[in-house]
Amino acid sequence: MRLLFTTSILFMTWSAFAQTSPVSHISKVLIPHVEHKTIAGKDTVIESDTSKENKEPRYYYLSVNTDVFVNTKGGAAKRFSPAVEFGRTYGIFDIGLATGRLSSLRSTNDSTHYIEFRPTINIFSAGRFAEGLCLGGGYAFGAKQALMTEICNTINFNITATVAIAVTQGYYFFDGANSSRNTQYMGFSFTYNFLKKHSTNMRRKKETLIKD
Repeated sequence: MRLLFTTSILFMTWSAFAQTSPVSHISKVLIPHVEHKTIAGKDTVIESDTSKENKEPRYYYLSVNTDVFVNTKGGAAKRFSPAVEFGRTYGIFDIGLATGRLSSLRSTNDSTHYIEFRPTINIFSAGRFAEGLCLGGGYAFGAKQALMTEICNTINFNITATVAIAVTQGYYFFDGANSSRNTQYMGFSFTYNFLKKHSTNMRRKKETLIKD
């Protein structure tokens, strides 16, 4: 009887110690609980190319430019200058590489193909509208006035977060060994932004479009 009583006392003492032991509390902390888990909601995917420091959106874009020279003699085919630009957006800066033709005519003395580096800064934005300033530099292959620079101004309208159109007005300056010239153009551009659905960049873009 005395042995049974002693055993009961020891068991009750051990149980009380186990409930108040620090080891017991540590093990409870290490055990994952359902209430600690968070379920990702809508528009929470953060791209690896998004700046977390200043929350700067970064994404790729593709533009198709359809320019027409306005101070050049000749018909529509000679004045028409198509181009394609692929680049990357860094917040208010666009850095792109463009390639195209300075004329849609093929029977010309000089080559009309060119490649151009085109950085653009968005100097103003309000809702779906934005204004950009472009300063570019490039090279026209095989042309007598091969070195080219560009300055242009664009008025952009964002149809959606991924699709935008713009009216463009600007100047090209061509330099060669024995001559130089400049020409003015106006045109339209169509841009597609490569934004992932339900991403942070997409959410920020949408918020910008509907912002007063």
